[in-house]
Amino acid sequence: MDNKALFNLTYGVFVLSAKAGDKVNGCITNTCIQVANSPTRVAISVLNTNYTCDLIKEGGVFCLTLLDQTCTMDTIRYFGYQSGRDVDKFGQMRPRFDANGVPYLGWQSCGYLSCRVVSSQDLGSHTLFIAEVTEAAALSSESSVTYDYYFAHIKPKPAVTQEKKKGFVCKICGYVYEGDTLPPDFICPLCKHGADDFEPIS
Repeated sequence: MDNKALFNLTYGVFVLSAKAGDKVNGCITNTCIQVANSPTRVAISVLNTNYTCDLIKEGGVFCLTLLDQTCTMDTIRYFGYQSGRDVDKFGQMRPRFDANGVPYLGWQSCGYLSCRVVSSQDLGSHTLFIAEVTEAAALSSESSVTYDYYFAHIKPKPAVTQEKKKGFVCKICGYVYEGDTLPPDFICPLCKHGADDFEPIS
């Protein structure tokens, strides 16, 4: 066990992967909290409708990949924006495997925690899993992705929509008259043309 990979985790962006028999899946999760030091135990909460939750309940093991700051939005979309019931998320990849045989990302990641579930509790919409860390390893010296970093550098910024101006533009010189209606006797202050030479802003 690599002690450099053991630290108190809270909010970040992680890939949670699980295995049950020959079925594997991965999803994006954002919370993992270390709850005990000896033995090292962590707690995660997983949405009950997520296929990964089914596999953790069935197989009793999971792996948490700590994404680093080389992570791209494509990776977030791949694991977070599609269901594992429809897509074999590790089928097209060459993943690495942890001590429990669960696949994890060997790229865009700075470490992983391999875990075996010791208890679980259904909370209605989510299941809380308490798990013992059976293996931990640091994969790179890159910093891990925090939520602040994710929003500032990875998640696409929403397109800025400019407020549409209402008004009329002079076809001769480009002067803009702002307003819902153009007075019929309006004279352009720049080129001195009349209202007939104005058209609505499109």
